[in-house]
Amino acid sequence: MEHDAVAQNYGTGQVLDRIQAGLQQLGKVPGSVTIEDLAAVDEFHIGGRQASEDLLAQLELSAADRVLDIGCGLGGTARLLASRYRCRVSGVDRTAEYVATARALCAWTGLSGQIEFCQADACRLPFGADVFDAACMLHVGMNIDDKAALWSEVHRVLRSGARFGIYDVMRIADGALAYPVPWAADAAASHLHSPQAYRQALQECGFSVVAERNRRDFALAFFSQVRAQLAAAGPPALGLHLLMGASTGARMQNIISGVSAGLVAPVEFIVQKRR
Repeated sequence: MEHDAVAQNYGTGQVLDRIQAGLQQLGKVPGSVTIEDLAAVDEFHIGGRQASEDLLAQLELSAADRVLDIGCGLGGTARLLASRYRCRVSGVDRTAEYVATARALCAWTGLSGQIEFCQADACRLPFGADVFDAACMLHVGMNIDDKAALWSEVHRVLRSGARFGIYDVMRIADGALAYPVPWAADAAASHLHSPQAYRQALQECGFSVVAERNRRDFALAFFSQVRAQLAAAGPPALGLHLLMGASTGARMQNIISGVSAGLVAPVEFIVQKRR
């Protein structure tokens, strides 16, 4: 049931067509598209491209690394990894439409040779043990209740000493969060845990915490910037509204309210598999 709820929340059957229509408004066609063109729509997390850059900069990456992108969505972070760091990237996501769209966007941007995508459950990864040099996960844990199973599986596929970057919305204080939000239509599909719960489960699964950062202020500044842009020019040709559809306004208002009230916040963890 959890899998069905996630798929229903993210899959629309029209994502690639909507992106292509938006690109046409910008005078772009497949083959002339860059990762910068796509950043506004394919980085489906608070803070977008900047949040990805901030997280990845802490993973100590090199061109020799093989990196796992868990819950890769449309592949925006995977393409950033491949383009910026020249890594080989494997992306996994449970939503079939997102995986298909990610592959198409990689073909359009000329990055298919460095990135592979597959549809898979993050708690049952289709890889052998000790194969990845680093991993990242951005706004994924909110859809997975069994965090211990998730961390254990990531731990299994990482090499000794590998870093794992997490950027999730986490529960900061008690109180009712209004739904829908970007990751869930209702509370039944939302699995928010506290930073303390993340830290404990990660440590119990064999990770050491390298860094932890609450990004509430960053999120509020991002929301303010988005509101100003919408007020000045309306919805852009490419943006997260192409993914959330008619419920975009309600979903965004509810997460903004939750962060503003101090109930939830995006939080970063950088952890390392113990040697």
